[in-house]
Amino acid sequence: MTARSTRCTTAKTRTSRLAAVAAIAVAGSVLLTACGDQTEGGSTTPTKSGGSANAAPLFSKLPADIQKAGVIKVGTDASYAPMEFTEGGKIVGVDPDIAAALGKQLGVKFEFTSGTFDGLITSIYTGRQDVIMSSMTDNKKRQEGLDDNGKKIGKGIDFVDYFSSGVSLLVKKGNPQGVNSLDDLCGKTVAVQRGTIYEDTFKAQATKCGANKLTIQAFDTDAEAQTRVKAGGAVADLNDYPVAAYIAKTSGGGNDFEVVGNQSDVGLFGIGVSKDNTQLRDAIKEALDAIIKDGTYADALKKWDVSDSAVKTATVNAGK
Repeated sequence: MTARSTRCTTAKTRTSRLAAVAAIAVAGSVLLTACGDQTEGGSTTPTKSGGSANAAPLFSKLPADIQKAGVIKVGTDASYAPMEFTEGGKIVGVDPDIAAALGKQLGVKFEFTSGTFDGLITSIYTGRQDVIMSSMTDNKKRQEGLDDNGKKIGKGIDFVDYFSSGVSLLVKKGNPQGVNSLDDLCGKTVAVQRGTIYEDTFKAQATKCGANKLTIQAFDTDAEAQTRVKAGGAVADLNDYPVAAYIAKTSGGGNDFEVVGNQSDVGLFGIGVSKDNTQLRDAIKEALDAIIKDGTYADALKKWDVSDSAVKTATVNAGK
């Protein structure tokens, strides 16, 4: 269902990977600002005139300003292992690896900058970022620029859909509250990252619970929500299945959390692009189809053990 860059100094972030990264997942995530290459771009070959001609197969498909810059600026929330998280001062994970493969097709570098998830769409509106690549669920609300009440708050963005996932509940190891479904949360307190579709899911469940009140504690990062569950202040967090499974496997050596219940609300993650930049959107879609065809997309997913979430073809705005 369903939210990342480079940086030389630390600040603030969103969650988890490998035993070393599990600590990051629960303790907090690192906000990065660009200070080096995050992914590998395509190659260039010198020309006789002393300039350079980009040899990447889809370079010519890109808008002229991005061709000139040689960079696609990516907004992300790098605290969401295995999708995107910080390790050794770099943003790594599924999304950066897919971006690296896209970059080879397009002949440019994808440079990630991490921020809070609920500010990523605004970064597209302001032009601070060219795209969003942050495990963001493609849905009609985001496509149309609507808030939770259906009020128009922006233009909306387009999505190139690249990943499929359902959501799962993450609870304290041993499941002391016996939570196995959303209905089991009525009368209890849950923790969640603010601005995500998981918060929307909990809000819908709170309405369903009625007088048997479900209390929702929303945080800037999923790491904070996890810490709340670990401390016993909330009974569950909600996350995409690959992320929840990774956290359960790695945090505290596998002793902090477990995933309960079945996956629900299977949806698509999309690369967010301004509605005013259809040329960039279409170039990314073509590049995604190319890496699906040549196998580098499958390799990236296999590396992080998320092959079950692969899409068979690139789509635009296919989320519901």
